[in-house]
Amino acid sequence: MAEKVLIVDDDPMLLGLAEEHLGKVGYDVRSTTGGSNAIRLTDEWKPDLILLDIMMPGMDGFTVARHVREFSSIPIIILSAKGEEVDILEGFDAGADDYIVKPFSSVELLARVRAMLRRSNRSDLEHNGARFQQGDLIVDTEAFRVLKAGNEIEVSVIEFKVLATMAASMGKILTHEELLASVWGSGYRNVKSILWVSLCRLRQKIEDDPKHPIHIITVPGVGYVMPKKPGGSYNGNMSSSRRSSPKEEKEASHEG
Repeated sequence: MAEKVLIVDDDPMLLGLAEEHLGKVGYDVRSTTGGSNAIRLTDEWKPDLILLDIMMPGMDGFTVARHVREFSSIPIIILSAKGEEVDILEGFDAGADDYIVKPFSSVELLARVRAMLRRSNRSDLEHNGARFQQGDLIVDTEAFRVLKAGNEIEVSVIEFKVLATMAASMGKILTHEELLASVWGSGYRNVKSILWVSLCRLRQKIEDDPKHPIHIITVPGVGYVMPKKPGGSYNGNMSSSRRSSPKEEKEASHEG
């Protein structure tokens, strides 16, 4: 069965071109120009991916993404002419999984769609079939479930992959670059803002006190670690134990 892609944009020309290019390579494509209709179609048609514009009359794309995240973990790629870092961060904070700045080529669009659908494939998990436990937190890659104190937590596919990658390396520091390459792909090694926002959302879901996390701990200037015991220590024998620069320390304050 063809994978389903919903395109949401108020530009008829862009809609037509995107529908044509995606349809030619075998995707089942639908489109709409309105935010409210996009939410309805997502709920009823259940696409595999949403391509979502930001600047639309009425309900903007950020609001649409937040509404979709209330009931679905479907991957969302934002398409926007707003390419400032603050706009990109707001997009990820609203629940997006990727962000493409307009104008873009059909080649780039197809590549990002393929990559996102591949990453969102649950059977494509590197550690599929494994079950990891850290205190009252359980990451079950076979059932694609996250449990905390026996209660299931709703996470997006990307959030699940971040958590599964951390759990599979429990007790080991993972650098920003390692996490980004593992979850998003090698082309994202330096896009730390995506990782910060995703981890912030995850901590809101799995931590009792997101400001003082015990499941995923920041190692300033280096990366992150999931201790073998919640709030426990980590393997500090890595070369990454170098002193952080002032700039890295400042970045770490944003990471939590």
